Amino acid sequence: MKHPTRIQKLWKSLGIPADYAEAWHMPLQHEAKVLVPIGRNPDGRLIKLAPGAAAAWRRMKTAAAEDRIELLPISGFRRITRQAQIVREKLLAGQPIRDILRTVAAPGCSEHHTGRALDIGSPDDPDLDEHFAQTPAFHWLKKNATRFGFHLSYPPHNRHGIGYEPWHWCWQS
Repeated sequence: MKHPTRIQKLWKSLGIPADYAEAWHMPLQHEAKVLVPIGRNPDGRLIKLAPGAAAAWRRMKTAAAEDRIELLPISGFRRITRQAQIVREKLLAGQPIRDILRTVAAPGCSEHHTGRALDIGSPDDPDLDEHFAQTPAFHWLKKNATRFGFHLSYPPHNRHGIGYEPWHWCWQS
């Protein structure tokens, strides 16, 4: 697959291997053009999703609330430039790029660019860590999310080499 020149240059500047997309089975993702707000995260930042994903999120959140489960949106749409900033911050903190790519998709390959990915927390575990898998919110998502078109993108031992992310769910239209 031929990568757009912009992505190639960005990856080179970050030390990301040119064959990353193929080697890690992480396709390039298009940035969403149309987004709608779905609420604020616990830090007060406005979260946006593509319209279809936003509608599915609202239905899913309502269904969870009917079962006395509160789902918190933590992160939604993310531009390629923001993804690059996250990688740069980790590089500046001394993390090697190979380790970073086990926890963060390379800019251009994140499902967050599509406006369909949503990091979900709960009041008892708003942090994005593996402990979320022990919460009632995660158990509810695991049982019900597919009814609303959401799937867990990075289960344990996934083919992408990304660490287990029980909080990362992506909507499929």
